[in-house]
Amino acid sequence: MDQVARLFGPAIFEASKLKVLFLGVDEKKHPGKLPRAYTLTHSDITSKLTLAISQTINNSQLQGWANRIYRDEVVAEWKKVKGDMSLHVHCHISGGHFLLDFCARLRYFIFCKELPVVLKAFVHGDGNLLRNYPELQESLVWVYFHSNVPEFNRVECWGPLVEAAAPSSGGDGWQQVFESNGELPQQCQDNCNCCFPLMSLIPWSPKQPHDGTQSQAATNLETME
Repeated sequence: MDQVARLFGPAIFEASKLKVLFLGVDEKKHPGKLPRAYTLTHSDITSKLTLAISQTINNSQLQGWANRIYRDEVVAEWKKVKGDMSLHVHCHISGGHFLLDFCARLRYFIFCKELPVVLKAFVHGDGNLLRNYPELQESLVWVYFHSNVPEFNRVECWGPLVEAAAPSSGGDGWQQVFESNGELPQQCQDNCNCCFPLMSLIPWSPKQPHDGTQSQAATNLETME
């Protein structure tokens, strides 16, 4: 993300700047029948986005010195929890590099501001899936912010995908966070047919706190190798 240029400007999705790669998945299949994950990266040189849609995170897309330093990738996965589909999105705020620690607050603001663009990229890139299963537009979006700073190490519910992917009237995506009346979805403890996939497709494994928080839940930061 071009952090300086976009800091005060509107977050606008441009389809012409999105490159979509389908890696080993059928773009027309329902995610309940096949694992489905998104890996989105941004090039500061070309200002273009690359979205890989696959059965797991596309680690090869995250290699290279620039990605390792800036950590501006966004990864996500569709999950069915107790019969309800939801989209789980992960962002690296800080940890692993002192520069990221220094600007954690700014990075949190920028990620929140750009998230509607990210979600719009998912919707556009996986358009056939959303057209074939329009009910997924009403699925809740859960955003996991990973940070070694407790204030920014949190989980937020951004509401239904159709609303979370739409820019707010003021152009500030960070204002779209929804207060959730329910807890972070938890899979069944025993083997069942209502949860899928059983294991996360993403190396980051967020855990709920034990303080009863509902709309905001702290997560454990696990650096992706």
